[in-house]
Amino acid sequence: MKIKKILVSQPKPASEKSPYYDIATKHNVEIVFRPMIKVEGLTAKEFRQQKINLADFTAVIFTSRTAVDNFFRLCEECRVSVPDTMRYFCTTEQIALYLQKYIVYRKRKISYGTTGKLNDSQFLASVQKNHKEKFLFPMSDIQTDGTEALSNLKIDFTPAVMYRTVSNDFTPDEPFDYDLIIFFSPAGIDSLLKNFPDFGKDGKQPMCIGAFGPATTQAVKDAGLRLDIEAPTPATPSMTAALDAFLTKSENA
Repeated sequence: MKIKKILVSQPKPASEKSPYYDIATKHNVEIVFRPMIKVEGLTAKEFRQQKINLADFTAVIFTSRTAVDNFFRLCEECRVSVPDTMRYFCTTEQIALYLQKYIVYRKRKISYGTTGKLNDSQFLASVQKNHKEKFLFPMSDIQTDGTEALSNLKIDFTPAVMYRTVSNDFTPDEPFDYDLIIFFSPAGIDSLLKNFPDFGKDGKQPMCIGAFGPATTQAVKDAGLRLDIEAPTPATPSMTAALDAFLTKSENA
């Protein structure tokens, strides 16, 4: 199949130096950036159904900027004033710095890890040092990052779903004329099948599929679809490397 138009199911890169632009020029293909999923926050009414009192907590664990945004939004909507004594534990420095959008950074007690994972040793050491706090853990409805590391610390923490991942549906007049779609999460596959229920049925897969990460790869296979590009692999550690290799091979076939 000649690849001319590619859908990358992620937001458009902020930098013009993205490898995707180099690939588009090198292989003379059109690359469209369009997320297949989007995040929406729970309403205050929906959040209250979890019977979690935001005022009870003395510390918050953040694993993303989305978690930060929805925590402070729900506090406002639930009319809960975040005290100056609140402690914040972030999995990266970038998330910690993002807190400046809502608080005066220098006056708060903020800790962060280096790897972005909950099992990061520096992050866990900070949490363990403050084990007497009552922790809130804002998360999505499809949180995949396990909380075993927190449980092993035997701290008092409460997971709280504050936002959900939903399908970013195609409109009736939106073209779906791609030769290749690249996915980055199982939720993206769910969105594809929600929008196009007959996709891949009876062996009729109208376009190639690429998947990044083992969970996404498995979701493609579980859906009975053909996987044409898989990343990361030893030979292609990034999706852009895998895409470049795939297009080169296609052109030389």
